[in-house]
Amino acid sequence: MAKTRREFLQLSAAAGGALSLGMFRDAWADQGPVERAEDPMSILILGGTTFIGPHQVEYAMKRGHTVTLFNRGRTNPEMFPDVEKLRGDRNDDLEALKGRRWDAVIDNSASIPRWVRLSAGLLKDSCDIYLYTSSLSAYAEFSKIGIVETDPLATLDDPDVEEITGATYGGLKALCEQEAEKAFPGRALVVRPGLIVGPLDPSDRFTYWPVRIDRGGEVMAPGDPTDPVEYVDARDLAGWYIRMLENRETGVFNCLGPQSTLSIAELLYGIRGTVSNEISFTWVPADFLAEHEVYAWRHMTVWVPPRDGMEGFGMVSRQKAIEHGLTYRPLAVTARETLDWWNTLPGERRAEPRAGLSAEREREVLDAWHAAGEVTGDR
Repeated sequence: MAKTRREFLQLSAAAGGALSLGMFRDAWADQGPVERAEDPMSILILGGTTFIGPHQVEYAMKRGHTVTLFNRGRTNPEMFPDVEKLRGDRNDDLEALKGRRWDAVIDNSASIPRWVRLSAGLLKDSCDIYLYTSSLSAYAEFSKIGIVETDPLATLDDPDVEEITGATYGGLKALCEQEAEKAFPGRALVVRPGLIVGPLDPSDRFTYWPVRIDRGGEVMAPGDPTDPVEYVDARDLAGWYIRMLENRETGVFNCLGPQSTLSIAELLYGIRGTVSNEISFTWVPADFLAEHEVYAWRHMTVWVPPRDGMEGFGMVSRQKAIEHGLTYRPLAVTARETLDWWNTLPGERRAEPRAGLSAEREREVLDAWHAAGEVTGDR
């Protein structure tokens, strides 16, 4: 499992892209009415139509803010017909942003420092706060339990590289943070989310578990049941973003959850509580999974075994964000609503999940595990 960090970074780098919207329901309908902000703001979102973006737009509008989207108009252009949309390209066309003013800007889409340099440089005199969505991948390493915002960041041998790979993604994110802070000194809000989950997730990493557990039968569960995991619901993240902007907060924040330490067993059993079927879990050790080319994060999603330099990956501190108002909906709500959203997607999309194991591959590895137990007498 020595390549776990590299795999994690590769999959993080590839997690963006278009998504199938399915039934985009009101994310806050079950949470009670959303109070309107006392001081409405004008917010520019760079991106805004993929995964966390729609949740940000929806929450901001419920709070009474005016939202403008800037993107190429290629991904889900039909969304939010009543929201102003500016067309351009982060790479070489920011013309539509010139001569305008907003109270705050949210940068969801940049993984190349030059993009942040261009947008932040252009907007530094026409926006009060620049919120940059970074990543936990920006940290240099994950061996420390309780990583905090001041811990060392990843670096690149060539800071001018723009190719996004598993080797460069973290360093590029760290450089993007620096560009935001350089253009907006004392006015930048940098957020380092962990695994973002919930409805509209294009990566299928968390979604694999509600879908698999809903199918029932014998479920292969990874590693030691006590291995820690972390995630954040995109809707909790989006709401916190908007409230942080309303409060004119700045600085750097890890943003993940839940509020207390969660094990992989608690995650899977918690999801099981949202369905009603015949189901059992078979726990298969990390070494056996690796021997059979079943990898953490990619196949056994959400989970990374706490070893080989990844001891702190599931134990990153979220205390600072909690102290600044980050709240969490229950796991059961996230799991159930993710499954409901998944079931609205076209059959061809659901037939080609982007993470996890196929039923056939899972059965093959489970059979091998049972056979090994019969030979050794360890099962």
